[in-house]
Amino acid sequence: EKEQYKGEREKERQREKRGEKEREANKPPQTEVACRKGLQMEEMEEELKCPVCGSFFREPIILPCSHNICLACARNILVQTPDAESPQSARASGSAASDYDYLDLDKMSLYSEADSGYGSYGGFASAPTTPCPKSPNGVRVFPPAAPPPQQQQHHLLHPPTAPGAPPPPPHPHPTAMMMMMIPRNACLTCPQCHRSLTLDERGLRGFPKNRVLEAVVERYQQSKAAALRCQLCEKSPREATVLCEQCDVFYCDACRVRCHPPRGPLAKHRLVPPAQGRISSRASPRKTSTCTEHELENLSMYCVQCKTPVCYQCLEEGRHSAHEVKALGAMWKLHKHIFKGQLSQALNVLSDRATEAKEFLVQLRNMVQHIQENGVEFEACLVAQCDALIEALNRRKAQLLTRVNKEHEHKLKVVRDQISHCTVKLRQTTGLMEYCLEVIKENDPSGFLQISDALIRRVHMTEGQWGKGTLTPRMTSDFDLTLDSGPLLQTIQQLDFVQMKVPAAPILQLEECCSQTNSATLSWKQPPLSTIVVDGYILELDDGTGGQFREVYVGAETICTVDGLHFNSTYKSRVKAFNSSGVGQYSKTLVMQTSETGLPPCDIKSLATVAWFIFDPASAHPDIILSNDNLTVTCNSYDDRVVMGNTAFSRGVHYWEITIDRYDNHPDPAFGIARGDVLKDVMLGKDDKAWAMYVDNNRSWFMHNNSHTNRTDGGIGKGATVGVLLDFSRGILLFLINDEQQGPVAFDSLEGLYYPAISLNRNVQVTLHTGLPIPDFYTPGESDPSGSVC
Repeated sequence: EKEQYKGEREKERQREKRGEKEREANKPPQTEVACRKGLQMEEMEEELKCPVCGSFFREPIILPCSHNICLACARNILVQTPDAESPQSARASGSAASDYDYLDLDKMSLYSEADSGYGSYGGFASAPTTPCPKSPNGVRVFPPAAPPPQQQQHHLLHPPTAPGAPPPPPHPHPTAMMMMMIPRNACLTCPQCHRSLTLDERGLRGFPKNRVLEAVVERYQQSKAAALRCQLCEKSPREATVLCEQCDVFYCDACRVRCHPPRGPLAKHRLVPPAQGRISSRASPRKTSTCTEHELENLSMYCVQCKTPVCYQCLEEGRHSAHEVKALGAMWKLHKHIFKGQLSQALNVLSDRATEAKEFLVQLRNMVQHIQENGVEFEACLVAQCDALIEALNRRKAQLLTRVNKEHEHKLKVVRDQISHCTVKLRQTTGLMEYCLEVIKENDPSGFLQISDALIRRVHMTEGQWGKGTLTPRMTSDFDLTLDSGPLLQTIQQLDFVQMKVPAAPILQLEECCSQTNSATLSWKQPPLSTIVVDGYILELDDGTGGQFREVYVGAETICTVDGLHFNSTYKSRVKAFNSSGVGQYSKTLVMQTSETGLPPCDIKSLATVAWFIFDPASAHPDIILSNDNLTVTCNSYDDRVVMGNTAFSRGVHYWEITIDRYDNHPDPAFGIARGDVLKDVMLGKDDKAWAMYVDNNRSWFMHNNSHTNRTDGGIGKGATVGVLLDFSRGILLFLINDEQQGPVAFDSLEGLYYPAISLNRNVQVTLHTGLPIPDFYTPGESDPSGSVC
């Protein structure tokens, strides 16, 4: 047995060695661990700083809202309610002296108008009303209350004792003394979540100290001390990267490779980051927690109901006499085990959120790069467009200048021609005048008489050449051209960016999309961040058999109901948006199923689809009267009026019945099917939009487009039942009266979309019955249904 025991122990040791080797092989390099740990410690630094003073926590306390704050900072931001009232009592009293909601301190006067800091309208009665300084993170810190006079402080610390009385106990710790100096009805508001908290008679002692946070801060501060240097570098020691716990030596990377190789006897040495080695080498013994009520007593028990550690003196005073109390160590182990499990789950969720946040940050950084690239591209495009406008304006300017130059040259040419012509005439006239004067001076009578008449005629002729308009300018000096730049300037002022992109693909709202019987309702919306203007949408459906898509709706609405689909069919739908720039992309394709079959698939009658429908009041003639949830119909007119069902059929086998509730004076109601645009004020079958059988108390006829055929004996009366069988698989329509087929097949070659319909007057009242299986005598697919009549 001993040998067997030794063998098992040896095997166990070997397994442990193999496990250690595997763990060592899978461990990341020590330098990588150190870098990763340093980065994580830096990220943790914000958690270790007080939100009020901005420094590392000193004597932190835990507020009921789970946030932490330094004890001294909590003392500084305390607020005393006026008139020595608590926030609750002040709220209950409703006095008009203080129009202030103390339960919402963080929402009203705690905010300063000059900044976003944290403040209050006043401090304690003993505190001066001076402006409060602000902490580094913007939280307003209130000045501490003025200390009591020396004599009062002496009385507080050493109250007078009667002669022969025992000496007073030693005065409490200064921190405890500071807690005791908290005035009554003090209010503390968390600087992070702004939750107002009213202190009880214990003051700040009612908040537990966060010793774990204090220990983490101490370790972090030690790790942030001066960088450790390599102990083996001869000159200018470099920063150490690892510490060998066995050698107790700090190494840099170069010295570690040279002096501490990872093989041989040194391979088993454990290398740790320098900060971790420094902390472990300087680790001080754990401080013993003491009771806040009794400074000299250690915390050794735990009250389950109060969820707080207590000391033996607290138990002796009877404060937790009716509570369940357990040993502090046992509760610590139990809660730590539970805490690890709960924290692990919470950290997993938080880790997922952190991963999503990192991916989101990567996405945002990519967006920054894309925005910069798109901004440069868009700026270049804008400059090019403006340059093109300037170039076009310069071209137009050149054209207008050319036109002005032409006008200028034309005016000059006209004026210069007129000057030349007038100058010639003036020279001729002046020469003639001089000639006439010389002729007058002649003394030769015969010569004078010879030319006198001709000379006079010539003078009159020359005078006539200076007729009306000769001495009037042919051209004005003004330019009759006015540049109309107003519309262009207005256009330039209105020059702005317009939406030139097509809309994004719409998003189908699956929670609002549904199908009922043979209709489908679809709803969609634009993407949340899309700012592109949309003029309308185009909804498309296929034919229910995987065929091509067709447009079924075009408009600005974002919801549409499509009626008249095939029963028991699978439709694919998609939608796209459009604007003035064009048509956008399609949305994702949505597959919808219309009504199910009502019979087992193994039965041949499963070709028939059981459909439920009612009479449609919206499409009925105004004289029609509906009741019984639109299943019973009559009329208030002696003329025949038409009413249709609210469901259209285009495929499958369908059967419904109508019972005669009232039948007076032998009228002839008509039963059958019709198109959606059938006439409503005549008997069913009078136009080419209806196929019907009209019947009286003795016989019946089939009628379509006012053509009467197949007169058949057998009529109806009160209590009779008329059945309508529509088989799209063969394209036929036949009728039944009281479960018997009435005549041969009424109509064949039926294709398209049809609504159930009837016509009647005030002498008839009928009730509709739907969702019925096809009659037993009829088998879909037979060549001659009349041969199977019972």
